[in-house]
Amino acid sequence: MSSCAPIPPSGKPGRRPVIEARRAQLGFAEGLIAEEVTDLWEDWMRPADQVLDDDQLLSTVYEALIKRRPKSRTRGRLGTPAEVVLRLLLLKHIRNWSYEVVEREVRANLVYRSFTRVGGGKVPDDTVMNKWALALGPEVIENLHKRVVAIAQEKTVVEGRKMRVDTTVVETNIHYPTDSSLLGDGVRVLTRAMKRIAAIAGDAGAKLRDRSRSVKYRVLEIGRAARSKGGTGKEKLQQGYRKLLAAVSRVVGQAKRFSREIEAGVKASCDVFQQAALHGLRKELDTMAPRVKQVMQQARARIFGGDTHVEGKLVSIFELGTEVIRKGKASKPTEFGKMVKIQEAENQIITSYAVYEKRPYDSALLIPAIESHEEQLGRVPRLVAGDAAFYSSSNEKTAHEKGVKRVCVPNRNTKSAERKREQKKRWFRNGQKWRTGCEGRISVVKRRHGLNRCRDKGDRAMQRWVGLGVIGDNLINIGRVLASRAKASTPTAG
Repeated sequence: MSSCAPIPPSGKPGRRPVIEARRAQLGFAEGLIAEEVTDLWEDWMRPADQVLDDDQLLSTVYEALIKRRPKSRTRGRLGTPAEVVLRLLLLKHIRNWSYEVVEREVRANLVYRSFTRVGGGKVPDDTVMNKWALALGPEVIENLHKRVVAIAQEKTVVEGRKMRVDTTVVETNIHYPTDSSLLGDGVRVLTRAMKRIAAIAGDAGAKLRDRSRSVKYRVLEIGRAARSKGGTGKEKLQQGYRKLLAAVSRVVGQAKRFSREIEAGVKASCDVFQQAALHGLRKELDTMAPRVKQVMQQARARIFGGDTHVEGKLVSIFELGTEVIRKGKASKPTEFGKMVKIQEAENQIITSYAVYEKRPYDSALLIPAIESHEEQLGRVPRLVAGDAAFYSSSNEKTAHEKGVKRVCVPNRNTKSAERKREQKKRWFRNGQKWRTGCEGRISVVKRRHGLNRCRDKGDRAMQRWVGLGVIGDNLINIGRVLASRAKASTPTAG
């Protein structure tokens, strides 16, 4: 157990705190169960368990939990201890499970009960786990990641002599975007809200005309026209979009009228809670209607004006921050999500990650990555490796000035014979071989920890999702290194 930061005092003297940092001592029966399953733990789990027992990690989670409400420390029902919260959230991303699966698996598995410190207690509900993640937030997750890397450095799992960096795309949880499907989504959301308003307000004001069925038919017609290979395909496509845009325009107009009538009190309810629901639905209409209008504008510009690069183009009416990113992959030429930077040191430990609001050029990320490495590990790497997208002459010069001995970033467009000879040297080739491991690490965090697609909504949720996945991967790698060392140092019999 680390002594870096003491667990803060909980509540007032003489009163049991509502939220605790650690679970109370195990009972006799739980101790017997833990002893029975100790040999069933995976090799990496025991060292990872010791890492997660760090006081500073628990203190960070504890402080975040008690800030959920002004008196969360002392008022309300007894909450889940911080160490259980941390372990359950990390187990979710270590196994790439949903919250529902985490609840089911921990309830049914004695090893997971022991690892998460739930023991013989009740496993928290999946909706409660989701609220914990929201309470922690991306800033807390980033602090947890930094502390895990610091623990890896204390245990000499990572030294910081080498650094490799690469970028990838984490997709947002959206369907493949077409203008017609986005318009169909908008009509579905607006119509659903107006139906709920009509159910509360009754026959007062404007009557709802449900156009969702005709819009669905128009979307299907457009899909057939888009797949048509005949010469009249374009004409049919434009005709289908004219009908669709006309229907969607009427739905948007009706949504605006419903909003105005709620504001004017035409559509109202005597019940306080129903009236509050009306105002919430009005807010939903006011939020979604402008987004649908924006999709209508970009559809008109593309279909009738031939403009495929509309400023501020929406690819989802739910995930507004989703970017269209093309990285030149043959299997997936276009991806919809956020650009993420992953940088590693020895033993496949991810020392830093970043989720970018707008896609940057890879060449602009190399020097900040070196600075981040130095800040986290307290030393400039001797070797820096990256692919050709990170190359620029100024990057190479600045890296050497910062103290990097070997900058292993290839220049594919060079005509210099001297530069070509430099890139054929053994140290450069070996550095590039080591660099390719970053692509393997990205593949692992996507496949094993869910970074192929973020299932939560919003930019902050994306940062939290990536951070938890990275911490989960680091825990496994730290655990494996420490377990192999322990096994190597154990004398063999005979």
